[in-house]
Amino acid sequence: MKQGFWALVRREILRMQSRPLYGLSMVFAPLFCFVFFTSLMHEGLPQSLPAGVVDEDNTTVSRSILRNLDSYQQTEIIKQYASFAEAREAMQRNEIYGFFYIPKGTASKASSQQQPVISIYTNATYLIPSSLLYRDMKTMAVMASAAVGREVLFAKGANMDQAMGFLQPIQMDMHPIGNPWLNYNVYLSNTMLPAVLALMILMVTCFSIHTELKDGTAGEWLQMADDNILKAVSAKLFPQTMLFSLMALIYLVLIYGYLQFPAHNGFWPMFLAAELLILASQGFAVFIASAIPSLRWSLSLCTLWGVLSIPISGFSFPVMGMPAALQAMSYLFPLRYYFLIYVDQALNGIPMVYSAWFYTALVAFLILPLVDISLLRKAAHEYAYLP
Repeated sequence: MKQGFWALVRREILRMQSRPLYGLSMVFAPLFCFVFFTSLMHEGLPQSLPAGVVDEDNTTVSRSILRNLDSYQQTEIIKQYASFAEAREAMQRNEIYGFFYIPKGTASKASSQQQPVISIYTNATYLIPSSLLYRDMKTMAVMASAAVGREVLFAKGANMDQAMGFLQPIQMDMHPIGNPWLNYNVYLSNTMLPAVLALMILMVTCFSIHTELKDGTAGEWLQMADDNILKAVSAKLFPQTMLFSLMALIYLVLIYGYLQFPAHNGFWPMFLAAELLILASQGFAVFIASAIPSLRWSLSLCTLWGVLSIPISGFSFPVMGMPAALQAMSYLFPLRYYFLIYVDQALNGIPMVYSAWFYTALVAFLILPLVDISLLRKAAHEYAYLP
């Protein structure tokens, strides 16, 4: 029996070729997710969201409001309903995400300096489309109110500057940092693609180690490594690391090269972060596989850890707004440090020295298996597989 690192690497490659599950998990699933997430939001924001209107006033003013609302890029008025009940039923049937309700007498009340009420109804079950529709409808309602107020001021003898100074005394000049286009593709793909890759790494690493115990080949595996568990694990993970590195390179070239997402410090700081995320995820998976000698339980824990890393790492909800226990727990996830590096290097473009702690933390996950890898060696000798 051949021994040594490269003999173990060849053995692992043959094992990977014998199981289609490896190709599915390491190549097909990541590539599918890369294409799916980036193409799903290729326009940046959802466009032409279906909406309805109920115009009981039916005046020149109300028709002008609705024409302006329909001109918004995110909103498309697909139907004008005769009554509130009809529009509500259409929204309940998921035909529209919301509707704009203009009651009778709106124009006459506005011209007589009364306070008409324009209502906005959105289906908040669908968070993103309802939020975008609500933003457009509210903007249109505010603009309509300002237009009526301007005409009243003109009637009282005010000029344009005086009227606008009264209607908008402070003018807002907004500059969103990091993603000035408010592009959902930039926001989500930069986080979801590495998260999917990290999840696959956790699952594949745990599976490849525990199948040695389950199939009864752990003794041969360790014998080829001269009874050195570190050599055995390193050789097993080497071809996986190379393949996952290729997947990371593909998604980095896709988002920073082809799609031109913001990367103020260039490509290489994020490539280094992706490589360290791969190694950190593998290190954490080896730590779990050594501590729990059961394929089912360790694979379940790795999967749960990978899924939880997405919300708890601060992608969608800021960590500082979480309870203190969850804030502390967030630093137990490798993906958290990748996200912080992404914010510093890709979005803010600060010198790499200020992200050194986050890079170091990923390296710490790589050496984490040294704590309990002796348990894996013991299980390999005793074939102590737990179903």
